[in-house]
Amino acid sequence: MTCPDLLFNGPDNARVTVALAHGAGAPMDSPFMDYFAEGLATTGFRVARFEFPYMVERRKTGKKRPPNTAKVLLETWGLVIDELGPENLIIGGKSMGGRIASMVADDKSVSGLVCLGYPFHPPGKPEKTRIEHLAELKTPAMFLQGTRDTLGGIDEVSGYPLSKKINIHWLEDGDHGLKPRKKSGRTEEQNWAEALDAFTAFAEKR
Repeated sequence: MTCPDLLFNGPDNARVTVALAHGAGAPMDSPFMDYFAEGLATTGFRVARFEFPYMVERRKTGKKRPPNTAKVLLETWGLVIDELGPENLIIGGKSMGGRIASMVADDKSVSGLVCLGYPFHPPGKPEKTRIEHLAELKTPAMFLQGTRDTLGGIDEVSGYPLSKKINIHWLEDGDHGLKPRKKSGRTEEQNWAEALDAFTAFAEKR
């Protein structure tokens, strides 16, 4: 395997680089990914985005494919980190992209980890948690999570045995994409902006 093509935003000489991976269903240039990459870039960070092999293939053929095996996803993240260098590097991403990043963060000695909607369990299967490695996580981490995320809302996650290195910033009434319901009085733009502010504050401390 070779390192996937990287899409950059922000200054080349930035002190901190943020590498972001997409979620299972949408590519690296979805509106969600664009918002956070461009937002971080405007505050002075260099942002690198990439796609896992199955999404690269989907872009070429137009045919939807399931994600690659965990082995391939992990290897891809490793290649990206090796290409960028772990020093002053924050890794993370949307849902699956952030989850896979959390599985390589300690081994690769990166500076920080940010997960935008961590999938704490598969849809409709709260008993099948994906938290074993998070109990011992040593990398400073920020999880930006909607309070009513169906893959891990505030009521569920508050009972999980997570590492003290993980700081969870809850977005009011947000779903897995951080979007609130109209009746909440919040807007998607407000939640995204709040999440971006929290992401930026975390990254500035690394």
